[in-house]
Amino acid sequence: MYNRNSYNRNYNGNDYGSEPYVVDIQRATLQNPNFRTAIWTGSHLQVTLMCIPVGGEIGLEVHPHVDQFLCIQDGCGCVMMGGSDTRLNYQSNVHSGSAVCVPAGTWHNIVNTGRCPIKLFSIYAPPQHPRGTIHRTKAESDAAEAKHQ
Repeated sequence: MYNRNSYNRNYNGNDYGSEPYVVDIQRATLQNPNFRTAIWTGSHLQVTLMCIPVGGEIGLEVHPHVDQFLCIQDGCGCVMMGGSDTRLNYQSNVHSGSAVCVPAGTWHNIVNTGRCPIKLFSIYAPPQHPRGTIHRTKAESDAAEAKHQ
């Protein structure tokens, strides 16, 4: 039995996957200092927070079997998507309030073109990263992903 208060926790750096969980997603996203932080990893989806520094990017990537939803809470940039890593024929500017839907198998990247970090949350279905993932920087993220390939 869950305590009624367990449904409205403030985000504190834990991954609450598999438990019912309610969070102020905007506040958690804006407070996240890490490149990537998994806050909820279930059997069928995952919620992560991201902070992309000025001039930084997520990095060109593809998830063959994972749909992804990204929601920009602060900052601005450019999203690029396409059918291959050399054919990114979809481009759009994004800003606070923008939602980006990335179908499985689509190459994509978001580049920060603004003057402040991009703060966003991302939903992966199914989960993309190990439960409890925290990557403080993109370099740390790249090293972890290279290790798992």
